[in-house]
Amino acid sequence: MRKIRQVLRLVHETDLSQRAIARSLGLSREAVSNHITRATAAGLVWPLPPDTDDAALEARLFPPQTGRFQRKVEPNWVDIQQELKAKGATLIQLHVEYLADHPDGLQRSQFCERYRQWCKTLKSYMRFTHVAGERVFVDYAGPTMPVIDMATGEIRRAQIFVGVMGASNYTYAEAHWSQKLPNWIAAHTNMFEFFGAVPKVIVCDNLKSAVIHASRTEPVINATYQSLADHYSLTIIPARPRTPKDKGKVENGVLVVERWILFRLRKRVFHQLHDLNQAIQELLLDLNQRKFQKLPGSRRSTFEALDLPAMQPLPNGDFEYAEFRRVRVSMDGCVSVDDRPYSVPQTLVRKEVVLPALAAPTTTVFCGLLIIDAPGLRSACRHSWRHRCQRSCPSGSWWLRSEPRN
Repeated sequence: MRKIRQVLRLVHETDLSQRAIARSLGLSREAVSNHITRATAAGLVWPLPPDTDDAALEARLFPPQTGRFQRKVEPNWVDIQQELKAKGATLIQLHVEYLADHPDGLQRSQFCERYRQWCKTLKSYMRFTHVAGERVFVDYAGPTMPVIDMATGEIRRAQIFVGVMGASNYTYAEAHWSQKLPNWIAAHTNMFEFFGAVPKVIVCDNLKSAVIHASRTEPVINATYQSLADHYSLTIIPARPRTPKDKGKVENGVLVVERWILFRLRKRVFHQLHDLNQAIQELLLDLNQRKFQKLPGSRRSTFEALDLPAMQPLPNGDFEYAEFRRVRVSMDGCVSVDDRPYSVPQTLVRKEVVLPALAAPTTTVFCGLLIIDAPGLRSACRHSWRHRCQRSCPSGSWWLRSEPRN
């Protein structure tokens, strides 16, 4: 409350100057002069009427502004944040759309500044704006689920795989016996089938099934995991070591799965992994359809509106699982992986190659060179006609133009 009454009393009852009054009341001289001018303009006389309180006095000297300033229409910042998740969206573009609906609204600088201030009210840490359909975050939950063998009574602990889409928080969960490579790969293929589409990036933890060597700059991805990424045309980006906020989306998703799925299953008894996964899928459906507390819609509705239209379609063929072996090529250009011989181009002799251990015949490309499988051979390796031509006549290109016979 302004010190209007004290200023008027000192002006009329003392001979103090405006500067002295300002010093005694802790005001500036300009404030004292302003109070006196406004009181004169309002026709106030001293002493004031007995029924004049401080609020009425201030309202008379400082009446509310009418018509001069008009309150701007405040944007719906929740909708603005959702729109920013769309690919290519910027605050400037959203401000243009805002002005189209409200021509007398906030200008661009105030629009951006108020959005930044609104973001600060959500959380004290930095928030990522996830592009629709771009990233899925994957990890395993800490708690496990018991599965009891009916015949032996043995209790096995099932690991819970969790995947969360970045923009919509759409969640997938599945139980496996371990975190080993076959289960890790199977969980991903099932997750993509559940989504009905494929994101552009996987953000994963640094477990051995995903990353052979963890590094902040040059992580080494497991070859089988990389072949999965090649099959689905996506990129693998491991989280930096000891940086959990890189995958904060799935860390929160794991917490949600623990609360809304695992906790609700804690009193149920499962004898088969299939039964456990069936129960998880039922609760997962309920979780994804549950309404958000602070945002409009649910995980499923947001996924269908934002993520799904921006994701890649599933590939035509199924992914063929294969574990890779690193072997050295012999001088005769042959190499064997799990008793399966391969014919190797001359340029790879005495070098290490990474080949898949597949049950079916296959051809492999390593460093841009074709490595041809020779099925049915066990005692000796016969060379591909193309590779034999390269060894005997490396400069005779007409040999390579003919059809290979082997």
